[in-house]
Amino acid sequence: MKVDLIIKNAKQLITLKGSATPRVGKQMSELGIIEDGAVAVQNGTILAVGKSNNICAKYEADEIIDVSGKVVMPGFVDPHTHPVFVHTRENEFEMRIQGKSYVEISQTGGGIRASINAVRETSEEDLFAFASKRIAKMISTGTTTIEAKSGYGLSTDSEIKMLKVINRLKREMPVDIITTFMGAHEFPTEYKENREEYIRILLEEMMPKVQKLDLAEYCDIFTEEHVYSIEQSRRILTRAKELGFKLRLHADEIKPIGGAKLAAEMGAVSADHLGAASDEGIRAMAEAGVVATLLPGTIFSLGMKTYARARDMIENDVAVALATDYNPGSCNCDSMQFIITLACLQMRMTPAEAITAATINAAHSIERGDTLGSLEAGKQADILIMDMPSYQFLPYHFGSNNVESVYKKGKLIYPRASTH
Repeated sequence: MKVDLIIKNAKQLITLKGSATPRVGKQMSELGIIEDGAVAVQNGTILAVGKSNNICAKYEADEIIDVSGKVVMPGFVDPHTHPVFVHTRENEFEMRIQGKSYVEISQTGGGIRASINAVRETSEEDLFAFASKRIAKMISTGTTTIEAKSGYGLSTDSEIKMLKVINRLKREMPVDIITTFMGAHEFPTEYKENREEYIRILLEEMMPKVQKLDLAEYCDIFTEEHVYSIEQSRRILTRAKELGFKLRLHADEIKPIGGAKLAAEMGAVSADHLGAASDEGIRAMAEAGVVATLLPGTIFSLGMKTYARARDMIENDVAVALATDYNPGSCNCDSMQFIITLACLQMRMTPAEAITAATINAAHSIERGDTLGSLEAGKQADILIMDMPSYQFLPYHFGSNNVESVYKKGKLIYPRASTH
């Protein structure tokens, strides 16, 4: 049988073949490695994986790539990003080094509010140009699927503008992009002293309009002591559910106020950050099947010492995913490879667990585990060729790019083919 593409002779073909549900506990260590492996691709879909001699005996191909001595694995899924913004905030990075906390900077006009005016004043065309360049960089480090949030407009018109940009990125960039509405990212300056009015706008104007225009799949909220309280979050998330949005939460990032428990109560697909999640919150997430999307890059960038308790979560059968939290303020990191390194060094995840968290569990965090996140027959051919001798090398060799080639739906998207 003739197929479009065969990638053969992988020293390790990391399939992540296994459970159809998010991986928990010991399942997170099972990478489904095939030594001297090959993958056959037809019409953007994986047709078969197996030993190279078996695949090559069964199929002919229009293109055959010999990757002897290298690792082949699924593309990274980054299920928590904020790529649509104008200015970076490296001045705040320096302020944190000099001793200011994230909350202190936020309360004096920095943080999320510092990004709002520029987004409000910038055209869709320019926002698209900025974001598309960032996403191209993410692709170059192996990311093939991205969840992207609004949240730097915080007015009805500017949030819709951001979501229109994300939807255009979805159409025009060569990766899958999942849209999340995050009007409850902060309270804009004009409603800083009248938070109830902004919540009214969210509930009665902003969310219904976003839903009517069909601009977002998920609704997210920053549930934290200095932003949205548990009760405020419950009201907003309840309204989001009524409108048909699926739920995500920024939960218990800095203080253990009960965000993880609220995520479980509300039936959220994912609770993210969780740097201060309580034992009770971890147990509630396990029982409710909420994916814990951990963002160690943010803790690292903020200079904080306490990372999310990944080991406790894994031991309590919480499905753990990883994401960059790529944003202009608290974590200007676009590399899932570096996040995997941090997960191993700072959260004591094993390399296998971290790879699982950055691929198949990250896919389940955005409810795409049936089509993405592993190299199995019937799934999208989102494939990385990694110039490294073993999967353990990925977190060990940090600070440069281990990716040689990136395929999305069986098409080479990095490096781009030469036009000369």
